[in-house]
Order: sequence, then C-alpha cells, then structure tokens
Amino acid sequence: MNKQSKFALGLLVLLLPVAVAAQEKPVVLKPSSGLETVQNNCGGCHSLDYVGTNSSYMNHDAWQAEVNKMINVFGAPIDPKDVPSIVDYLTKNYGKAG
Repeated sequence: MNKQSKFALGLLVLLLPVAVAAQEKPVVLKPSSGLETVQNNCGGCHSLDYVGTNSSYMNHDAWQAEVNKMINVFGAPIDPKDVPSIVDYLTKNYGKAG
C-alpha cells in the first residue's frame, strides 16, 4: 500500500464517525419540570436515547437506583441537590406506575 492509499484510508477512518454522527437525530425529551436538569446532568455523559429505551420497565425506585448507579459506579458528577429533580422528572415522564 502506497502513502496516498494509506492517507486516504486513514482519512476515511477518521471521517466515518463524523458522517455517522451527522445522521443522528437529536433526542427530544418531554417538556416538563426538571427537563433542563436531566439534559445538563445526563446528556453530558451519554445519549438521552437511554431515557426512552429504559422507560418501559422503570418505576420510581428503578430510576432512583439508576441515578445512584451513575453517580456511585460511573462517577457521574451530579450534584446531590439535583438527584430528586432528575428522578422525579424521569419517573413522571418516563416511568411506569408502581
């Protein structure tokens, strides 16, 4: 493989993730009290797609455990005063009863 081919291949490898990311549609969460807190705290570390993906089986206790896991296991820099707002928003808008 010559230098030009290597350069072209390297450029393709670098640009492919950009092209894929450009095709992603922004995640729009339900407007409600606490939305901004969720976006600021959760969206900084992972896609907000996870909110909808997990919602079919998450009740208040499950959302509380999930937020605690993000803080205690993954080291999410969430201010403790924001936790109730995050859990309440997720439960109200993406939680299952019970």
